Amino acid sequence: MLRRLDALSLGAAVVALVMAWVYASVVHGQGNEPAAWVVAVLVGAGIGAGYGSLRGTPGRRAVLGTCAVALAVLGLLAILSVGLPILLAAVLCLLGAVRAPAGPEAPEGPEAAEGPEAPAAPAAPAA
Repeated sequence: MLRRLDALSLGAAVVALVMAWVYASVVHGQGNEPAAWVVAVLVGAGIGAGYGSLRGTPGRRAVLGTCAVALAVLGLLAILSVGLPILLAAVLCLLGAVRAPAGPEAPEGPEAAEGPEAPAAPAAPAA
């Protein structure tokens, strides 16, 4: 199971979700309401990076790439406050997307050793 996890993408998910909590805590501490769209981007990117941390999932590169772009934009907008860790999460998502294979990954484990089943031979024509 651990071989199926991508540490970079999982790290990005953890950072994004922790930053959602930090952002909401800091803004509440100042007596304000956090912007819903900021929390939505952070939580959505955290969930997406968590999905992308599982190797072999469909659309892994696209999801991680989208999360990287969303986190990079948010990180640049918030660079003077909580933006630096968000940019770190964006870089981790980008690295995870770049390292992911472009096509479907080969299965791992016992099912990989068995290989594909050979097709049955066609039946001989009747005489």
